[in-house]
Amino acid sequence: MTVSRRHLLAAGAAFAAPFAARAQAWPSKPLRFVVPFAPGGSSEIIARAAAGELSKLLGQNVFVDNKPGASGNIAMAEVARADDNHTLILGHIGTLAVNPYMYDKLPYDPNKDFKPVSLLAKVPSLYVVNANLPVKNLKDLVALAKARPGQLNYGSAGNGSAGHLAMEYLKITTGMFITHIPYKGTGPQLTDLLAGRLEAASVGASAILQHIKSGKLRCIATGSTKRLPQLPDVPTVAEQGYPGFEMTQWYGMMVPASMPQANIDKLAAETQKAMKSSAALERLTQDAAEAIGGTPAQFAQFIAAEQKRWKVVVERAKIKPE
Repeated sequence: MTVSRRHLLAAGAAFAAPFAARAQAWPSKPLRFVVPFAPGGSSEIIARAAAGELSKLLGQNVFVDNKPGASGNIAMAEVARADDNHTLILGHIGTLAVNPYMYDKLPYDPNKDFKPVSLLAKVPSLYVVNANLPVKNLKDLVALAKARPGQLNYGSAGNGSAGHLAMEYLKITTGMFITHIPYKGTGPQLTDLLAGRLEAASVGASAILQHIKSGKLRCIATGSTKRLPQLPDVPTVAEQGYPGFEMTQWYGMMVPASMPQANIDKLAAETQKAMKSSAALERLTQDAAEAIGGTPAQFAQFIAAEQKRWKVVVERAKIKPE
């Protein structure tokens, strides 16, 4: 029996196909999900909720790696150069929409060095004070700040952080002045706020609900457009005399621009499923976070709108690096 060369080639191709498919399968190893901030804040809560579900869907472990420093710039610069196709980063209001206008020069370009995957979640900003401060609501805080200009302090996770932006936005809106004390992460900031070394702060709901419920902190307003089910007695900023006010933190998944589009498409599809899973929804609802899970195109449009919005705030508040 004579076997033609054509038949041999066809047989070889059929034999090799399964191996080629396995070789090209992505992801082929664990994925590193970088969080550009210290542990203990909303960023880590969102990242871990997404990572846990993605690990199941992708068949590879997705591990969270906190890498704080320089308002997120250190992590963003490192991931921008990553070319292993298995490194992701948590994009955020500060690194994507504020740092480009706060720094004269960045070690990364948020629009050229990265590609958006999905807007993961939004977290309402809560305005809180230490329980010992004689303030019951936003009106009281504004009055006290105006009576004691420069004597009250508020903390944030660092210059350009969501908490910093939220308080500066509130200061612009209300006309009050409170001195900003930047920290290296939400955790250290909360330590001083709970101890009474700070009078006020704006923190994502996920990180401080437990302290509000325990009575150690008093929530005087929410930055959401409507009251939160977890805090039904706390009015929004808009309800307290400042209509149209809204302040929410947001977190999304980004990848280096070098990642192949096919990988991004797969990651985006699985991320949307992850953020709509019952486990993720339950976890985020507990922390007053809203799961989103949008498409890359939707996230890109959202980032562009946020950059336009926060450029104005950064310039008016004269926010500068530490």
